[in-house]
Amino acid sequence: MTESKENGITVLAVDGNLDAEGTQALEEKVLALLEAGETSLLFDFSGLDYINSSGLRILVLAYQRLKKASGRVAICGVRDYIQEVFEVSGYDKIFPLFRDRAGAMSGM
Repeated sequence: MTESKENGITVLAVDGNLDAEGTQALEEKVLALLEAGETSLLFDFSGLDYINSSGLRILVLAYQRLKKASGRVAICGVRDYIQEVFEVSGYDKIFPLFRDRAGAMSGM
């Protein structure tokens, strides 16, 4: 996972798997950012191979907290088979999904 800041938006680029092991580091990072007052988060999943319910839970956590703070959260770079997970779970209705980081930056 890498973190960067672009145009006032914190970008978390996640690679590999967001399973039971992979989610802990992401959760700690997201909580730290939220506690520090971050209000714009973009999850770049271009390198993400797998996400389970634990990974989805972290996204919802970020969404719920940022919504209360009038913040923004979005996701970009989702592969087709992961997008199906979002569609089946209805998360595509909650999170703005962008094809790539550039599109997310202009759309957030």
